Amino acid sequence: MRILFLGAGATGGYFGGRLAKAGGDVTFLVRPKRRDQLMRDGIKIESPVGNMTTAVKAITREEISGPFDAVILSSKAYDLDDAIETIQPAVGDNTLVLPLLNGMKHLETLDTAFGAQRVLGGMCQISVTLTEDGTIHHFGEIAALTLGARFPEQKAAAAKLHNVLAKGIDARCPDDVIAAMWGKWFFIASLASSTCLMRGTVGEINRTEKGQQFMADIVGECVAIATANGYPPEPATLEFARSHMRDPDSKISASMLRDIERGSRIEAEQIVGDIIRRGRAHNVATPLLETAFIHLQLYENRFSANQLVGK
Repeated sequence: MRILFLGAGATGGYFGGRLAKAGGDVTFLVRPKRRDQLMRDGIKIESPVGNMTTAVKAITREEISGPFDAVILSSKAYDLDDAIETIQPAVGDNTLVLPLLNGMKHLETLDTAFGAQRVLGGMCQISVTLTEDGTIHHFGEIAALTLGARFPEQKAAAAKLHNVLAKGIDARCPDDVIAAMWGKWFFIASLASSTCLMRGTVGEINRTEKGQQFMADIVGECVAIATANGYPPEPATLEFARSHMRDPDSKISASMLRDIERGSRIEAEQIVGDIIRRGRAHNVATPLLETAFIHLQLYENRFSANQLVGK
């Protein structure tokens, strides 16, 4: 299969680079500066599970010559419209579109753009960053990509793509990919809401007088929303979330908090706003999530105002 990765940033570059190293037919769709860097230096990964450098194929949008068998998106939610426009020439009648974005809201947008039959469910679990020199730094040993069919008629195509990806990366193809996506979403919504609202790590919050109760309550709101929508977390997933969120020694914080501290754009609507609305539709009370969302919207309003001033 010919697979196109939109971008060669931290996430797409890691998974695409590993697959290319394993012999997969991988092409990166990037801007001219990144293409020149990739053609000169290849993909470079530094990771506890093994460093690697490999030559890769890279093109710009103007160089797309036809449809690919699969297009993998790992863009931020706020870049989704631009991503759709960019990959349009690479999507044909039989192309699979695999998004690795957070939450669920992007599925509706992609369905409208390409047709629901082309859009798979997907997510990833990885902690990575991209440095100025183009090196991808992978933290920890977890680097898993999950994909799956959203409809019965997609199952064969999803299985075929999974088999290709599994040759180079930890690729998983569960029977219910939407449940898997909810299993990640309720946790990152809890993590982002709590650490961004309090501007601290999980451990710092838990070491306050009422911190552990606060963390338990915010996890409870997210669990209630997932359950009301028909996707209660699996017991192991729930215990993982609860144990990590009550750890007084934890140094974990959401990547969204790191984005705020850098003065960058954030995915408040995709991760927090949309889960609140899905809870509201089922009359789930979410006072803590709503408080956190106000905080995040205030940051976004200031960010937008500063961008206008900068212009």
